[in-house]
Amino acid sequence: MNEEVTFIIDSTKESMDGSIAHLEKALIKIRAGKASPVMLSTVMIEYYGSVTPLSQVSNINTPDARTISVQPWEKSILQDIETAITNSNLGFNPMNNGEMIIINVPPLTEERRVQLVKQAKAEAEDAKVSIRSARQEANKELKGLEISEDLQKNAEVDVQELTDSYSKKVDAIFAVKEAEIMKV
Repeated sequence: MNEEVTFIIDSTKESMDGSIAHLEKALIKIRAGKASPVMLSTVMIEYYGSVTPLSQVSNINTPDARTISVQPWEKSILQDIETAITNSNLGFNPMNNGEMIIINVPPLTEERRVQLVKQAKAEAEDAKVSIRSARQEANKELKGLEISEDLQKNAEVDVQELTDSYSKKVDAIFAVKEAEIMKV
């Protein structure tokens, strides 16, 4: 196969891998009822004049499946952390015991589970759109090459097979997340 064709197919595969990685990162943030330190990854706190992620000013642990504990490195910022968690719109009600912040993760209602599945489905669709646009870009680049028609058709078939396999990966990742969210 022509070097240019191989390069286009490899870069398309790389782009599709990026779409899968982005999807997995996005799905981690969708909570499925179990407590996880990642749930607080978007919480920022004002710390010595700069906005800092919560994970850089404290230890975040999950002592059990329904509890998150946040132990700041400086007790003076306990109140700030509590306010930041409350204002983050994550639906958590933090409790301050003077030493650390304790968050009880409420069990998900059926309605909330359905909303989370819809959110996960939207992320999966975004990933598929990204994969299809990588296919479209590759096909456009292939048409621009000065190669034989047979070679071009074969390369387009390879790109389509790549697209199909990555779309199946997205479906599989979504199915796992959906099962995780709907499991009571």
